[in-house]
Amino acid sequence: MSLPAHTAAVQRIYEQHHSWLHGWLRGKLHDACDAADVAHDTFVRILSARNALQILEPRDYLATVARGLVIDRYRRRAIESAYLETLATRPQATEISEEDKAVIIETLMAVDKALTGLGTRAQQIFMLSQVDGLTYQQIADRLQVSLTTVKKHMIRALTECSLIMASL
Repeated sequence: MSLPAHTAAVQRIYEQHHSWLHGWLRGKLHDACDAADVAHDTFVRILSARNALQILEPRDYLATVARGLVIDRYRRRAIESAYLETLATRPQATEISEEDKAVIIETLMAVDKALTGLGTRAQQIFMLSQVDGLTYQQIADRLQVSLTTVKKHMIRALTECSLIMASL
């Protein structure tokens, strides 16, 4: 599809459905500013996807994209909140610049994304190792699995994390 045709299709969808999307999001999020942000991000996502001419049901498509963005927004807020709570519990006050906080949050989001693609067992093993500090043998004993299973899942989890981090 040519870029001008795609851009024109996005503009048409925007003109016909932006008000509806903003109102729908305002009802879901109960905040006009958040609704405006997600609506904007939805159209940015559609613009970058370059498939606007293939959208047959614009409102369904917009709602699907917006739902994903809302989920991402809540996940990001939860991760940011957990990070700030953890930072606050540190015995010594640590001054971290806003730029560094943003980089840390983005990194945590990337790790979360990598772990989400793994199975529950791999996530559990990764967390026991990296967060709780257990050795592979301790994890194997606790979960009643073989040491080989723990190693296999850790390799997979660390590989996913490194692939995500390389793309940042």
